[in-house]
This record gives sequence, structure tokens and C-alpha cells, in this order.
Amino acid sequence: MKTNIFKSRKQISFNETTQHKPLRLWPGIAAVILQWLLRFGLPLAIPGDAYNQIGIMGGLLFGLVIIVWWAFFSRAPWLERLGAIVLMICALIATSYLLDVSIATSMMGMMFILFSIPVLCLAFVVWAVATQNLSDKVRRLTMALTILFSVGAWTLLRTNGMTGDGHQDFAWRWSKTAEERLLSLSGNESSTNASVNVPTNTAIEWPGFRGANRDGIIHGIRIKTNWSMAPPTLMWRKPIGPGCSSFAVHGNIFYTQEQRGEEEIVSCYNLTTGQSIWKHSDKIRFYEAHAGPGPRSTPTLVGKRVYTLGATGILNVLDAGTGTVIWSRNAASDTKVKVLQWGFTGSPLVFGDKVIVALSGKLAAYDTASGKPIWYSVDGGDSYSSPHLTIIDGVSQILLMSKSGATSIDPTSGKQLWKYSKPMTYDRILQPAEVKTGDFLFANETAGLSRVIVSNVRGIWSVKELWTSEEMKLYFNDFIIHKGHAYGFDGPSIACIDIKDGKRNWKGDRYRGWLLLLADQDLLVVLSEKGELALVQAMPEKFKELARIPAIKGKTWNHPVLVGDILLARNAEEMVTFKLTLEGS
Repeated sequence: MKTNIFKSRKQISFNETTQHKPLRLWPGIAAVILQWLLRFGLPLAIPGDAYNQIGIMGGLLFGLVIIVWWAFFSRAPWLERLGAIVLMICALIATSYLLDVSIATSMMGMMFILFSIPVLCLAFVVWAVATQNLSDKVRRLTMALTILFSVGAWTLLRTNGMTGDGHQDFAWRWSKTAEERLLSLSGNESSTNASVNVPTNTAIEWPGFRGANRDGIIHGIRIKTNWSMAPPTLMWRKPIGPGCSSFAVHGNIFYTQEQRGEEEIVSCYNLTTGQSIWKHSDKIRFYEAHAGPGPRSTPTLVGKRVYTLGATGILNVLDAGTGTVIWSRNAASDTKVKVLQWGFTGSPLVFGDKVIVALSGKLAAYDTASGKPIWYSVDGGDSYSSPHLTIIDGVSQILLMSKSGATSIDPTSGKQLWKYSKPMTYDRILQPAEVKTGDFLFANETAGLSRVIVSNVRGIWSVKELWTSEEMKLYFNDFIIHKGHAYGFDGPSIACIDIKDGKRNWKGDRYRGWLLLLADQDLLVVLSEKGELALVQAMPEKFKELARIPAIKGKTWNHPVLVGDILLARNAEEMVTFKLTLEGS
């Protein structure tokens, strides 16, 4: 009994003496500096998916280092050591229930942790340094306030979206979004739809996603590239509702998709003025924190009909002149496919009397006249790609990239013809690109590109992989084939690889954007994620940028369109048209 009392008194005496020892601060200071350099400095200095992952893991690792330092090596009183850790955990848990949905769901629900821990660590180390000579009472009070404020402040913020490099567009939670500002302006617009005459005596200039062949390649147009002497001329700039849709263009009209409040919209506009002609709306709203609200796919224009797929699977067939509904189906319900995390993104493909849509990795075909379902394909796993028409050895077929690889489907029966199996951790997003008949480049997103040869001998399909290259890791950005080379993006940087062996020729500026190719001019038109418009030579010898201008404000995840001398671009906030100067004019 006396021995226990003696030990207790000795322990109390020991704690009293340690309370007056100076804090050991240098490990915490060093750890938080390294944490911020890894978490935020490294991805800014060297953009790319690999360095983003290193930064994220470094932020968490050094967060743990700071906890270990404080708990075991700081010399702080044990009440402060344990109290701080318990309060941090409680504050993080409590705050997670009060966050704006954009922060709570971003980065697959991990954004709050990945961003708040470095901020909390920095605030805590600054507090420890600033209050080291103050009284215990003041130190403990300010410690609690520092933890509560540095964590709780996240409830005051929202994010308007994330860039391809993982950077967030933060705003005050109560400030109006671009969509809300548009809705307040559009209250003055007439709600009466007009009609427009859709030309039928000429070919449709740009029928939908990435052009007629879904490859972004344009023939018969050459533009002046000296933009200091002949710069693009702004025709008009208009606000638009959010969405990742591109355009379908014919004559003096164009079509796109957008979100306005609780309504998912298919819109028809005048190309010359940007004025609205008609709008069709469905009472549905899709939202995810990376790209924001709104539809993801692009309208398809065939004849006098517009075919659209909404982010939740609503398939509409509309009169192109009036917006009147010809028929509508919920393709997601028909196929019993759940809405993907980032929504349904595939643009409809019309083949003969069928319209074919991708619901994740499953294709569904409908009769264009009646809307009656004709067939559903096998499910290849999650996909954000669009159905792609090709002909191999005289056989028409629909290709779809998905998590498991590439699948070929007979457009008449919906049966699988062949499959290229290359499972991935991530879902595939991009379109296949055709080198020549039966010779493809398939994007493996962050795992690079594969060249695959497909042939049919006496009714038996053969699929052979020639090579896989990690020298162009595309993720979700375009790539284009031109004269034996592929031009696309290795992470954020534009790059060129040789199709013969997948070896990289060069790597250029960090556009992380979308491409059009003027094939007759060996010229790439680049719309960057930052909204810049650039011209780059499509030449394998070296990277050469010819011109660059700011074109559109805000993060841009929408494909541009060039029809004649008019270039259209948009993002989730605004759309814009420029008139380019053609060669010889």
C-alpha cells in the first residue's frame, strides 16, 4: 500500500516536472513542411497522375508522423497530447456530417480527409510554436479553438469541381454557382419554344460526338496559323447550363445538352447569334462532385431527328426543328443497369433503323421509328465510352471499350462477335482509334495504349495484340491517329508516339485537353482544360506550338467543334464561337 502511494507521488512529481520542459518542436515543424511539399508542392511542380498519388500518400503519411511526434516525442503534458488527438478525431467525424455535398462526395468521398489533414496539421504545428511560452490554460484553450476552427471551417466551403490533376475549385458555400446565376438571368427569357427549318439537301456538317467518325479528324479545311496577324474573331459568348456535352451542328443551328435547376435540357441554338431556338426538358438532375451537375453525352443528329442520352439513362428522340418528343425511353430501366458514379456518358449511335446507346458496358438497340427495344448486348463491365461503328473484312460491327477490354457487337442481332480481353482497375473512357481496317489502338487509360489487329478468316475472328506502350497514358483525354503516329496526352502533356512500336517521339506542353486534327494541314487544334485554344503541328519530329489564345473561362471538359471557319467551344459555365481565317481568304 505504501509502495503504491510512493509510486503515485513519484509519478505525479515526474509529470509536474515534465510540464515545464520546453516542447520538442523541430520534428513537428520538419514533418509539416515535408507534408505540404509532398501533398501540394510536388503535384504543382510536376503535374501527373503518379505524382498526384505520391502527394496524396505523402500527405497522409506525414499526418501520421505528426500524430506520433505529438503523442510520444513532443514533451507536451499528457493531457494535451491525448486531448488533442481525441479532439481531432471527434472534430473530423462531426464535421463530416455537416459538409456540403460537393466536398463530402468528391474524390470518391475522400476529399475531406485528403485536404483537411494537411490543413489541420499545419494549423496545429503553428499553434504549438506560437503558444509554447504561454500558460497551460491559454495553451489548452487556443489548442481546442485551433483544432475546431481548422476542421470546422470546411463546412463553410464547397467545391465547384475538380481538374484532371485533382485541384479543387473552392468557393464559399453560400455564394451563387454559375448555374444559379444563369437561372436568375434566364428568368427574363421567353419560355416559348420556336421552330427552325432543318436543311435536308446538304450533308450534316458535324452529326455529334467527335464528328462523323467519332475520331476528331477534319478534312478539307486549312486555316491561317499566324494568330498574331490573323487571330480568331469572337462571334459571341453566352452563359450555358452545366454539363459535359459537346455539339451537333447543321447549317445555322446547333444542339447540345445542359442542366438548369431540376431540369435536364436538350437545347437548340442559332449558330450565328447564340440565341436559343428551343429547349426540351426532363425533370431529372444528376450530380457528382468532379464534373458537377448535368448530362454527359452529346446529341446525335440524323436527318430531322436529334437523339440524346441523359446522365441517368433517359433516351430521347426529338424533332430537330421543334424539339417535339417523337419517343422517349428510360434505357437504364430497360437494361436494369444502375447509374454509374459519373453518370451515363455514351453518345447515341444511329445504324440503319436502330439507335444504339451504351449503358455502362451494355449496349441497347431501339427501333428508330417506334422506340421498341430490339436487343441488349452482353455486359463488358463499367464503361464511359460511346458505341463506335467500324467495318472489318466487310462485317459492320459496334465496338465498345469497357473495364474488361473491347467488345465487338453485331448491330443486327446484338450478339458478340469478338472480344479483346485486357481487364483494368479503372473504367475505360476513350474511343477506339483505327489505324486501318481491322488495325486499332485501344486506350488503357492510365496504363497506356495497345495496338490490336482483328481479322476474320472463314468466319472465325482472330484478335492479336502487337504491343502495349505506357509512353502515352491518356486517362480521359483524346488521342488521334495521323500518318503513322498517335497524338494525345501522356497525363497532362501532349505527346506523340510511333504506331509502329509505341515509342514516344516527343512530349510537349501541359494542355490536358481535347483535340481536333486538320488532316490536310498536319495541324492539331487543342482546347486545353484551362480553356486555352492552341495550334500544334502534327509532326513526329518535334513538338511545335504555333499559336495560343485564351478562349473560354473555367475548367473545360467538353470537346470543341470546327465547322467550316467557325469553332465552337463550351464548358459548364459558358459557350463561345470564333471565326477562324481560312487559308486563301
